[in-house]
Order: sequence, then C-alpha cells, then structure tokens
Amino acid sequence: MRQGPSSEEDCFGLLKQFEHVLESDPLIDEVGFIHPSQFTLLDKEAGSSNVYQHEVQLNSEISRKFWNQHHKLGISTDILVQLCKDAKHVFLLALDEYKCHGNVCSESQIKNISCSPSTPESDVMKHSQALLLLSSDFGTAWNARKFILSKTDQISAFTEELRLSGLILSNSPKSESTWSHRRWIIKMISRRFSTPQEIITKESELVESIGERSKMNYRAWYHRCWLVSYMAIEQVIQELNKSKGWAGLHVADSSCFHYRRRLMLKVLDFFYVKGNNVYDRTQAHKIWKEELVWNKELVERYVGREFFYQALWLHRRFLSLNWIMYFACNHSDVSPEPGESSIIMNEEIANFINNEIHLLESCMTVPDTKFEDFQAQALHAVAYMLWLTKKIPELWRMLEEKLGREKVKCLLSIIGEERPSLLLHLVNV
Repeated sequence: MRQGPSSEEDCFGLLKQFEHVLESDPLIDEVGFIHPSQFTLLDKEAGSSNVYQHEVQLNSEISRKFWNQHHKLGISTDILVQLCKDAKHVFLLALDEYKCHGNVCSESQIKNISCSPSTPESDVMKHSQALLLLSSDFGTAWNARKFILSKTDQISAFTEELRLSGLILSNSPKSESTWSHRRWIIKMISRRFSTPQEIITKESELVESIGERSKMNYRAWYHRCWLVSYMAIEQVIQELNKSKGWAGLHVADSSCFHYRRRLMLKVLDFFYVKGNNVYDRTQAHKIWKEELVWNKELVERYVGREFFYQALWLHRRFLSLNWIMYFACNHSDVSPEPGESSIIMNEEIANFINNEIHLLESCMTVPDTKFEDFQAQALHAVAYMLWLTKKIPELWRMLEEKLGREKVKCLLSIIGEERPSLLLHLVNV
C-alpha cells in the first residue's frame, strides 16, 4: 500500500519533467514535436557554447525526451501519447480538487495565479498549460482557465495568457479553440483596462507571421479581420499599407484580400458614412482609387494558375461594386441604401468604365501559342465585365462603341462555351 504514491510519482515522471522545463524557461516562444533521431542534429546546430546546453546534458534521460535551447522547446514524438494521457489525468484531478474547494480563492491568490505556491487555482493553471501545449483543442482546459482568469484584475495575467496561447499557436496554428481564446482575452482587456493599440498591432503581426508558415490559414485571418473593429482609423490605414506588400506576394491567398476588404469597409464607414466634410470623402475616394489601380497591376502581372485569378477578380468585384455605390451614384448627402442608388453618367464614371474596358482588352490579348493560362485570364475578365453590366446597364452601349458589336458577340460566345450557366443567369437578369 505504501508504494502507491511512489508508483504514481514514477508514472507521472515525464509530466513533471515537462512542467519543470516550462517553469525553468518562461521565455519559451516556440514548441514542436520532433523525432528522437533529430535531437543530436539539433544539439550540433545549437552549438555547445550556448547557456542552456549544460542543463540539457545534466540528465541524458531528459535530453532524449525534451530539447530546450534558445527558448525553443522540442518534445519527443515517442512520449506524446503517454504524456498527453498523464497531463489530462492530472489536470482533471486538479480541476476536481478546485471544484471541491467551492471555486473560492483569496484575492491575493487570484492576483498571483502564475506565481502562487501550490493552490488549487495554480495547479489547474499549471496542468492545463501542459495539457493545452499537447492538445490545443481541449475545451475543458480552456474553460477552466477562463473561469479563473475572469476573477483577476491584473492585466499582467491576461498578457501572460496571450503569450501562452501564442506559444500553442507556434505548433498548432489552425487551432480554433486557441484563436477563440485569444479573442476572449482581448475582450476582457478591452472591458476592464481599455484596449492598448500595441496589443492589436502585435496580434496583426502574429497573424502575418503565422500566415508565412501556415498557408491558407482561414482561422488566423478571421482573427485578424475581427481585430479591425478595435482599430482606430490611423491604424486601419497603416494596416492597409503594411498588408499590401504581403498580399502582392501571396495573390492566391484569398484570406488576405478578405482582410483588406474589411479594412476598406472600415475606411468607407469612417470617411464616407460618418465623415461630415469634403476632406473625409476625398480621402475615401483616393484610397479606393489607389486600391483599384493596384489590383489592376496585380491582374496584369500575374498570369498563372486559375486560383491566382479568383482572389484578384473577386477583390476587384468588391472594389467596383462599392465604388459604384458610394462614388458613382447620386446619393445627395445621404448614405446609399439598397435599391435607392441611381447612376449618373458623369466624367468620373465614364473614366471608370474606360479603365475597365482597357483592362478587358489587355486580358483578351492571348498569344498565338494559346497558352492555357492566358485563356483562363481572358475568361475571368469577360465574366467580370458581364457582371459589371448588371450594375451599369449603360456599359453595354459603351462596350459596343469601344470594341464593336462583333467583338461583344465574341465575348458572349466565349462565356457561352466555357460557362453557359453564367450566360443564362445574365440573360435572365
């Protein structure tokens, strides 16, 4: 009977080693699961002169299970299953103990959750941290942390939680539970302390860095879109400028363009809808025209696979539709409502249509080799132009004048052959 505790201690030895590594290096900023054969290679790359090498070499057992140097943590894939089972078991025991105490803790304990000696609260936080690093979507662990953190009035506890969730995302960049938890943290900070713009900036930068490593990460970009509601207009414009370069190099990633659309709508709302002077509307008009010009440059520059075009042409539809609604229609001094817009053919909209027709002509120029990608580009351009005629009926007449009736018929035949359903829809409309 007396060997029970000793046996249990041996059973959870790996978990204790893991939690010791986490406590001994609070600046860990990246975690990953690695095969045991890679440990020696990592040691050679890190070099024997770094300050953490002697700690790893103190125990050969630990060095085969965990690798911790330069604030990077590697966990052997050999122990993942057992380690995760142990972490889950110990966390649930700690949670039951916390519930048995009636969820009651002193104010001083709440304020010092991360550095408390051994209290039910600190045990839950400690073991849930280990568990979530191994299993990022374990909802009970996240909920337990929310419950305890909701009782604290120290912003440092929430910023530390941002650090932990960032560490988890370094290994699980598409973890919905982790991204959701970060939004909860920001909401709590906003309600209790106001939202520091530095946090929003760092969040945006985090998404961009994760986007480099994790392609087409919808959850990360959704999080970045969500951040827009907390941004001041100066920060929105700054984000537009910063994300422009990234989007130009990742034209196939529609999530980035979706993010830019959220920023553009924020600009529109601030300058055009809520703005009460000519300067505000001029600023919105300028930003919108610059985005249209930039989008055209990308369309003409990238002739590649079809998914390249989709994000660019969808973005152009968004830009054109809102440009027509807000800058080409007669709204007097009232914000546009669906069904209330009336397009007046003035110089501004005439120039817009001319630019779109010029873009169509450049995309319709297919080399003699009939390279497949150029044909796909032409098809997208024709589909876009026919879509635009639904918004500006006068465009039909201008197309016939600029291109000639025969060429317009040619455009219709292209759509009829490649996308008959789209042509039928346009005819019905």
